[in-house]
Amino acid sequence: MGFGSTAKKIQTLADRAEQLYVRLKEVHERVLSVEGTVEDTQARVSELENALEHQRLVVEAIAEERGIDVDAVIAEATIENADGETDGEGSGDATAAEATASDDAATSDDAATSDDAASGTTPGDPGEGA
Repeated sequence: MGFGSTAKKIQTLADRAEQLYVRLKEVHERVLSVEGTVEDTQARVSELENALEHQRLVVEAIAEERGIDVDAVIAEATIENADGETDGEGSGDATAAEATASDDAATSDDAATSDDAASGTTPGDPGEGA
């Protein structure tokens, strides 16, 4: 009489072991898939880092050619980002765009100042454009 219930318990245990094995196999396949994805991602990140380094060198060369202090621009952008985060203003992308617009405006103002100095006028001077 005890053998029937023992056989049933063994069968239940075997079924659970089989289910566990199937799950374990699925998890193993997922882990292998994740490992492949991580390797692909690592290769892409390396490529992007190399491309970014080349772009940084080109930008620094252009900046040096135009007399722009790259470190000062980075420091200013960092300060603006920190101020924006504490004030709760926009994202870093907006701050970077504002910094670019500010730099462009400063470059335009410098050019206008140089032109005005050559002509002997100042912006807003009544004699301007006469």
